[in-house]
Amino acid sequence: MNHTTTDGKITIIMRTKNAAWVVGQALSALFSQKRRDFELLVVDSGSTDNTLDIVSRYPCRLVKIEAKEYFPGLVLNMAIREAKGSLIVFQNSDTVPLVTDALERLVAPIENGSADATFARQLPRPEAHTWVRRDYAAAFPETGDAPPWMAYSLPFAAMTRAAWEKHPFYEDAWGSEDTEWGYWARNNGLRVRYVPEALVMHSHNYTLRQLYGRRFIEGEADAFILREHASLARFAVRTGISCARDALAHVAARDLPGLALTFPRRLVYHWAHLQGHRLGEQRRRSGNRDASVGQKVVLERQ
Repeated sequence: MNHTTTDGKITIIMRTKNAAWVVGQALSALFSQKRRDFELLVVDSGSTDNTLDIVSRYPCRLVKIEAKEYFPGLVLNMAIREAKGSLIVFQNSDTVPLVTDALERLVAPIENGSADATFARQLPRPEAHTWVRRDYAAAFPETGDAPPWMAYSLPFAAMTRAAWEKHPFYEDAWGSEDTEWGYWARNNGLRVRYVPEALVMHSHNYTLRQLYGRRFIEGEADAFILREHASLARFAVRTGISCARDALAHVAARDLPGLALTFPRRLVYHWAHLQGHRLGEQRRRSGNRDASVGQKVVLERQ
């Protein structure tokens, strides 16, 4: 196989913050890949643990920013401008490649000319909660294409610099920059391919507090991306449907503690999305470009 990109270089962008519990695994797996023709660019947003000590053990370029400066789309656009490669790969600091050819498989469709961007199959961690496993099974199938609502996912993904130049990551809201890019790409003729053979491990067991923050920013972002109108009726329907699906999954897994949390978890999940969506709608109508409210909601709950 020809492993040469346009300029012979792949840039892997990894964003870190207080990831000492996992970043060593992520980096060890990355540097165990068959593909080694890459540079690693790490952007750290104010780690206070020993994340940077671990990162320093690996060859990389390090960019440090303040925590308050971290807005995902803005930071990603900055990092890509700093990157030397014409093929950009994204790996979250908590994403661990599970096979030594994950990177090779991820970039192959781009290098053979059949895709402009790709994203990997994510498997949940061994300790993942039952409802998380159910969600991941739906989002990242073992074969075939990802569902239409999973347009793109950055924990392990790739794109050409040319594709990014056509549409840099949006900066209107704090979250879902990958989703927005995927929808735009799909609607504008770019080829985004799901690569289930590129296996990585990535998931979160959010507390209810953390879940509220995450879903709030996703709701705010969806107001910009999907242009839908949030409503209590839609909130009630989505809560009911997801509770039913979760309940079935917990019963099948004989997970009674998880079953007991089904309703409060999904209530928080959808209520936070509704509140974030309402903020996004208000910002969109008024032309307010200040994304700091969503940033504050998620960061203070991490």
